[in-house]
Amino acid sequence: MNSNFINYNVNVPISLMKSIEGKYFIGTAPNLRFGNATNAWARLYNPPNSGVNLFVNTWTVSDIYSTPYSVQIWFNSTPPGFIQYSQSVTPSNLAISPQPQSHIQLQYAIAVRGLPSGGVQAYGRYGLAGTTINSEEEGKFIFPPGGSYLIFISNPQSPTLPGSGNISFGWWEEPMLQ
Repeated sequence: MNSNFINYNVNVPISLMKSIEGKYFIGTAPNLRFGNATNAWARLYNPPNSGVNLFVNTWTVSDIYSTPYSVQIWFNSTPPGFIQYSQSVTPSNLAISPQPQSHIQLQYAIAVRGLPSGGVQAYGRYGLAGTTINSEEEGKFIFPPGGSYLIFISNPQSPTLPGSGNISFGWWEEPMLQ
């Protein structure tokens, strides 16, 4: 063996590999208003004709300073309210030209009444005012076309207080196997 060469064994995180491949995206739904007996939500929605599977990697609920809050995670539900589309979605690898475009839609709604319907309320968390809740899912939640991963925020302990915050996601997309 030549002593000038070093053997490397490197573990590359899946999110870095998907970013290098141009398949990793990040996005945020900012200024989600809730409270005063209303709620808000943001979701990653995989349209029926996308041709990709959605792999949820990370999510964050942040910048809620005025009230304690509840976070509910819903799979494949129908959310209440008027659906809006976030313009704050970008590939994480900005060195690729042309830039890849996400097939997944980051949707949200503010000041909604009621809960999502259908689907599954998978789990939840509680946060104090001024705290951030986040989770690294490592792609374990996989949604085919027509599926969705929704984060629903409310303040059931103090429903008359107004609240506002941000929900952010990191995900990758893989073409569907034929």
